[in-house]
Amino acid sequence: MRWQSLLLIAFLWTLYVGMRKYSCIKTCGREFTDQHSLNLHQNRCVTAKNAENVSRQTQIEARKSRKRRKLEKAEDAAKLMSQALPDGSSSSAVVPDVEMGSVSDSAMDLDPDPDAAAATTDAAAAAAARHPSPSPPLTESGRHTRKTRIPARFADNLPAGPVPIPNPVLPPAESGAGRVLPRVILIVRDTIRTGMNKFGLFREYPHRPSYDPDAAVMTNELLRPSHTAAADPSPISTDSHSPPWPFANMSIYRLMQWFNSGSSLKSAGEVTRLAAEVITANDFDPLELKGFDAQRENARFDRAQALEADDLPGDGWVKDDLVIEVPTGARGDVAGTEHFVIPDFFHRDIVEMIKSTFSGAAARQFHLTPFKRLWKPSASGPEERVHDELYASDAWIDAHEKLQRQQREPGCDLERVIAGLMFWSDATHLTSFGTAKAWPIYLFFGNQSKYDRAKPSSGACHHLAYVPSIPDKIQSVFARLAGGLFSRKRKDSLLTHCRRELMQAAWSKLLTPEFLKAYYHGIVIRCADGIIRRVFPRIFTYSADYPEKVLLATIKNLGQCPCPRCLVLKVDIDKMGLTSDMRTRTAKLRGYFAEKVALAREFVYNRGIAVTGAAVERILKPFSLVPTTNVFAEKLAGAFDIHCALVVDLMHEFELGVFKDVFKHLIRLLYAAVPGGNAVIELNERFRQVPSFGRDTIRRFSNNVSEMKKLAARDFEDLLQCSIPVFEGLLPSPYDGAVRKLLYRLAEWHALAKLRMHTDSTLDLLESATTELGREMRSFRKGTCAQFQTMELPGEQAARARRKSRKKQDSTDLSAHSNRSAAAARKPSSNKTEGKQFNLITYKFHALADYVKTIRLFGTTDSYTSQIGELAHRWIKRLYSRTNKKNAIEQITRHERRETKFRQRREKELADTELRSKTKHSHHGGNESPDQDPLVDDAEVHHYISDSRNSPHEVTSFTRNFPDDPATKDFIPKLKNHLLGRLLNCEFDGDEMSDFTDAERNTVRIVNNRVYAVNTLRVNYTTYDVRREQDCMNPRTHSDVMVRSPETGPGASQFWYARVLGVFHANVYHSGPSAKNRSVQRMEFLWVRWFGSAIGYHSGSKRARLPKVGFVPDTDESAFGFLDPSLVIRGCHLIPAFVDGRTPALLNCTHSAGRAADEIDDWEAYYVNIFVDRDMFMRFLGGGVGHDISVQRRYDADEDTELRGGEDDPQDSDSNADYPMDDDENEDDSEELDADRSEDSGSEDREDRSVDDSEEGSGSDSDSSGTGFSSDLDNDTDGAEEFFTDDDEYGAL
Repeated sequence: MRWQSLLLIAFLWTLYVGMRKYSCIKTCGREFTDQHSLNLHQNRCVTAKNAENVSRQTQIEARKSRKRRKLEKAEDAAKLMSQALPDGSSSSAVVPDVEMGSVSDSAMDLDPDPDAAAATTDAAAAAAARHPSPSPPLTESGRHTRKTRIPARFADNLPAGPVPIPNPVLPPAESGAGRVLPRVILIVRDTIRTGMNKFGLFREYPHRPSYDPDAAVMTNELLRPSHTAAADPSPISTDSHSPPWPFANMSIYRLMQWFNSGSSLKSAGEVTRLAAEVITANDFDPLELKGFDAQRENARFDRAQALEADDLPGDGWVKDDLVIEVPTGARGDVAGTEHFVIPDFFHRDIVEMIKSTFSGAAARQFHLTPFKRLWKPSASGPEERVHDELYASDAWIDAHEKLQRQQREPGCDLERVIAGLMFWSDATHLTSFGTAKAWPIYLFFGNQSKYDRAKPSSGACHHLAYVPSIPDKIQSVFARLAGGLFSRKRKDSLLTHCRRELMQAAWSKLLTPEFLKAYYHGIVIRCADGIIRRVFPRIFTYSADYPEKVLLATIKNLGQCPCPRCLVLKVDIDKMGLTSDMRTRTAKLRGYFAEKVALAREFVYNRGIAVTGAAVERILKPFSLVPTTNVFAEKLAGAFDIHCALVVDLMHEFELGVFKDVFKHLIRLLYAAVPGGNAVIELNERFRQVPSFGRDTIRRFSNNVSEMKKLAARDFEDLLQCSIPVFEGLLPSPYDGAVRKLLYRLAEWHALAKLRMHTDSTLDLLESATTELGREMRSFRKGTCAQFQTMELPGEQAARARRKSRKKQDSTDLSAHSNRSAAAARKPSSNKTEGKQFNLITYKFHALADYVKTIRLFGTTDSYTSQIGELAHRWIKRLYSRTNKKNAIEQITRHERRETKFRQRREKELADTELRSKTKHSHHGGNESPDQDPLVDDAEVHHYISDSRNSPHEVTSFTRNFPDDPATKDFIPKLKNHLLGRLLNCEFDGDEMSDFTDAERNTVRIVNNRVYAVNTLRVNYTTYDVRREQDCMNPRTHSDVMVRSPETGPGASQFWYARVLGVFHANVYHSGPSAKNRSVQRMEFLWVRWFGSAIGYHSGSKRARLPKVGFVPDTDESAFGFLDPSLVIRGCHLIPAFVDGRTPALLNCTHSAGRAADEIDDWEAYYVNIFVDRDMFMRFLGGGVGHDISVQRRYDADEDTELRGGEDDPQDSDSNADYPMDDDENEDDSEELDADRSEDSGSEDREDRSVDDSEEGSGSDSDSSGTGFSSDLDNDTDGAEEFFTDDDEYGAL
């Protein structure tokens, strides 16, 4: 009977299971008969994953909300306690603790001042008695949450937006029946200052602005500078149609929107976007695509846009012809001008572009009222001007004030604002091979923040025009002119003249009468905020390389006065940075000489004189002018100066100019100094061993950097930032020291010139660095280059031979009687190597002294660098790939309109509340997989370590797998010391607190004795320009980190450095009487190998030396340890000191967990690359606005007193001693050279200066291991006394 009952139950259960349905979530609705099928479905179900992601995000937001409520409760308690303090007491003495629920949480509060807290204990107790604080919140297990402390110097400050503009204070209404007499009030200035944010930044407006785009800026919008947040849609739209117009249905519309956006390649990302935006859309129906043809639908869209443009003129493309005047060379009554037509000039109307942009969605983020950004780093310190954005520059403020003083239009009381125009132009090749090219002109609006404007994906780049090339048939015109008697030289000069005329003719078409009227009288526009304003266009900057600047300024290329901004003579260019040079720049600004140009054109066009004839040269040569009318000067006379607008160009002038020339000559020096090219081979090998850094900050170098094949500007930037350790020791002394000092000055100047946020202090430093760089360059030319007979590089020799061969072939008469000479011309000429000297007579070197003035006038260089235009070329090249290569420019313009219109409609779609909530914050990435942890991109947290448990490790396995490895010695005790110190809220001082007893360590229990290894540590940090960046560290690559040094006092190191050997998390339980939280906690920690500072080595800007560190020897018990990830500032870039070589003495173990798996020894020392990026440089320099000022210390403050006194450094004798200075430099810069004269030419301490760096690095007072590196982590008293008593033996970083 029992057996039958069991069978019946089994049958019923089988029947139940068979009838049971396993359902997915409600929004999906799919049902399955078994759990396995449901699991397979949910792994692929996008709806389920989206719902899971939303649920997880909701939980995170709830957790943040709970944390905010806890902070508010703590602040309320602090307010109640501060009210009970006696008069005169500091209310900031008692700081409430921030209650945290986990040790791994990164938001920690600051320690209170113990003295002030002791002074107010009684008052606080009384206040607490009267106003009892609420009971502390509990964890999920019912226990009290513990309070985690971190010293103030380790606090992580999140970026903060500007303080809103204060509301106007209205006068109180007067009571009484008496009549109020009218009064006349003269308002001289209505200056408004905002409050300071937590970084000490505030604004000063000339008057109250009507619109502030930053008023609603949230902190989250500053957290991801790499993210382009979609602008809030404008209530005003230039597009009167809604989707799916002009297509038949939404299915076709969505498919065409996908086709006309994104990449043209079939990448995995594009397929994912196709599925997400088209196929899975609610309004997509495959049946509606029956008979679909993409080419026909594109033509439909183009026709609809053309019909709309006919009804209402807009900012579309116009095809036109350009006409230039070609001088015929005829004299007398014969006409001296022939009109040459150049077709296919595609352009847009600037006025219409201003209207559509200011009324569009992007204008929501436009700044209409300029302001001064000021910085007050401390309550008692002075205010400093901050230079960053164009709309906060002196040029904009001056233009705004002039506009407000301008007489108003009759009957118009509208607010008058400026549309800041910024132009870029540069010819580019559209393919790697072939002759296809384009010459675009781009328009950007300076009203938009540079952080958005500089991103190619932001849509801020407006294509204004495509300048056509001069057709080859113009050679036929030249051959016909003057009976074909023009010489080859005259034809070349005539072709150059036609190119100048072409550029001016193009701008003559762009500067239409409507634009000129708007320039003086404004345009009435209903802006994006719905307010009608009168907008006045103003041209501020024009970014271009030097050949383009020459065409725009109408001056001669590398003429007698080659600068487009001043009239400094070419022979004086090498005096850059001298006082006389700066005086000349200021006194002799370039202008437009209309009378001289008109007279020269009379000679060329009416008297038949050649463009470069003697009569023309006598008029124009003294000022490097050309016989071409400048359209800007003619049409905007007195209102705009094109010479001032031609701003500096860091990419072409320095990275591809000055430094490239220096680097190239250094290669020549290596060939000359070490015959056989062994030094160059060593250089290439060293560069290959330089580690990369960041995602693409420093990339791996190519096989042979000395050949410089296909290197872009960013490659030369990487070479500059890594050159100092690589070149060390390759040249004999004293030239080695001179070269390293020059490279340091170049890197220092480059870092300062490229800052995104300058203050008056950093601009003063840039000015001093410019003077110093000019001095070093002249000293390098006279002292080092003159000592070697340098020859052409192999690549230069081959290029010269090719040029010579082409020149001979072009000049050879191809008639029948000269075939022999033609064949001889085609033979390769003799490859005799010629000498090559270092040249400072270049415009690019001269331009370096204009950077400080330009930054003060227009803001920082990243706002108008030509790199922005170079990045915009990528869009054109991508559009070119979509064409059929016939009439490519015309097809490019059509593709540009399609993508622009679809992008504008996409912004309108984002107005939907649900979609906006998903894309509002910068850390909500739209292209991430649904199952990815949202905390990966949550930049509000200090760091992120995955909670993955895919790689578990037994705690005892480390010592078992590496039994005799110093890296794993005392692994478990050190780990428990580290965890216990954090659980007991012990302040970090660099020591693992080895004074814990075994009984105390036993109170820390690691659940299941397992720790979980993960691949990466992501650290978010606030940059000097108050943005948020992220570094990703991996124990296999990019494993070096930096932490704030807990040392204090004179000579203390500013930072400590460590190599991450592993990233772990574990579940930890703390028991015992001292436990503050008895629940299981997830704790994160890093296993690190510490670096120590080099003994006897001095670094700093005055010495022009990078900080030098090395691994702490394994004999030191602090060589390996554990680190709290919340203490990591960011990653760092360490370059091996190649000249010191490698050694196994620092870690006496062949295969160790402390090294990479394929390494058996270590580099003896490393250099800290302080120039790896702008933020790193500012951390060492000091004065970064976004950095914690309370813990900042200037890099040179770490140097000893002897150096600050201006005396010679014995280690730097080989830099430029015995090198005489120029006589004019000594005469002009006598004041600047007084402090450094002994360093440049003194010889009193010649014997002391012979001390070599390697001898200092291995001083006699080194530690017991015999290495030259000390452990900053050792708190032994005797060691400390030995370490700090002698400044010469202590290497401060």
